[in-house]
Amino acid sequence: MIHFDHQSTVSYKKNIISFLQKLPKLSPSISYAVCIQQLNQPASLIRFHTMASISNEPEREHRDEEESGANEDEDTGAQVAPIVRLEEVAVTTGEEDEDTILDLKSKLYRFDKDGSQWKERGAGTVKFLKHKDTGKIRLVMRQSKTLKICANHLVTSGMTVQEHAGNDKSCVWHARDFSDGELKDELFCIRFASVENCKAFMQKFKEVAESEEEKEESKDASDTAGLLEKLTVEEKVTEEKKVEKPVEKVASASAEKAVEEKKSEESVPST
Repeated sequence: MIHFDHQSTVSYKKNIISFLQKLPKLSPSISYAVCIQQLNQPASLIRFHTMASISNEPEREHRDEEESGANEDEDTGAQVAPIVRLEEVAVTTGEEDEDTILDLKSKLYRFDKDGSQWKERGAGTVKFLKHKDTGKIRLVMRQSKTLKICANHLVTSGMTVQEHAGNDKSCVWHARDFSDGELKDELFCIRFASVENCKAFMQKFKEVAESEEEKEESKDASDTAGLLEKLTVEEKVTEEKKVEKPVEKVASASAEKAVEEKKSEESVPST
């Protein structure tokens, strides 16, 4: 404990200043300027604050040591393995067996018959996908963030696409859509950011529809040719059977006549 003798005011302050100049070296946490400001206070208060600061210093150092020790104990560097191990699951989109022949950024709408208005289906990427085995082409569009399917239908013969109400950045078409899990007749409208993208979409749509129509015509022609060939073969077989029947009758009649003649010869008595 620090004691101050009863001296004159001048000598008292000199002693205090001398002591306070040495005090920051002993305790760096005590500011010299703060101590000087305490000179205008009574000696009892100066002694109280000074002793409180000095007495609290060991406690603060001890607290810092405990905290640093606790931090060292917490950082053990041990690797904790998870209780449940999650295996990687392959995510399939259903497009693995298809090739993309066109994909464009767009926004899709469908016509609501009940409300007689267009409703937004979502914004994302519209694609034309060609199946590697069957060669069939379908139109698929997914939302950009959720990847939810907005449109999913085959492009078949007879389908048409046209510009929407004079807007050269959008077009409309009818389709039997399967995006909701069941076939529905839908009227779609799609809008692109540029005229070039809209034209590219319409051109590809028409090319696919015309290609499917040609395939169907070729298939019908081949089916008709096969049917005609089958009918021709059947008619030929029928005619051959008709020709064989008279020949068989003539042969059987000749054989019967020969048998009768032989019998008649055997029945005539010899002279």
